[in-house]
Amino acid sequence: MKSFLEIAEEIKSIVSTEFNGRKMYDKDVADILGISQMNFATMKKRNKIPFGELLDFCATKSISINWLLYGQSPESLIEATNRFFMVKYFSNINASAGGGADTEHEDAQQIEIPHDFVSMLGGERELKNIEAINVSGDSMEPTFSYNDIVFINRSKTDLQRGGIFTIRTEAGLFIKRVQKRIDGKIDIISDNQVYATLTLNPNEIEVIGRVVSRFGSVD
Repeated sequence: MKSFLEIAEEIKSIVSTEFNGRKMYDKDVADILGISQMNFATMKKRNKIPFGELLDFCATKSISINWLLYGQSPESLIEATNRFFMVKYFSNINASAGGGADTEHEDAQQIEIPHDFVSMLGGERELKNIEAINVSGDSMEPTFSYNDIVFINRSKTDLQRGGIFTIRTEAGLFIKRVQKRIDGKIDIISDNQVYATLTLNPNEIEVIGRVVSRFGSVD
């Protein structure tokens, strides 16, 4: 995958004609992607790819996200379409430190994922169960960051062994580390230690699915 700097340069090249020959700066790319200059500078320093914003940019410009991220030519994508897979992506749903929406009633986009990434989601047979949403807030830092895209397997709802799940409570939709206690209650844990652990009864949460990956790796 290309680095943050390489992707930023590609974006400058794509939109350069819209700037009438004027030299483009990082702040221009930040504006195009809808990212604050402060967040852009942080992403640049950490080489953190803003996948959600790039997907929106590619949709607007009618270009392939795989071309932008991996440098694959349109011809190669046509010749090897069987190497790419599509999963549902709810770009208008955010979960983590705030409320979210109900994925059963929201319109889904399709997100392209390369063949090599499929194994991280459990293999091709699991793709029918996979959905992707955005992360909002900092309650799961450093495991997840704001606007990461996480992949959820909706067929995996068993909490016996714990793990990171997308859950719904009366407060909204969350991505949390979930652990079942001996007394049957459920600990809802934030990886960011600033946030306290919440303990709920099983009937107070709905398990949407297990988080199986993101554009990166899940701890």
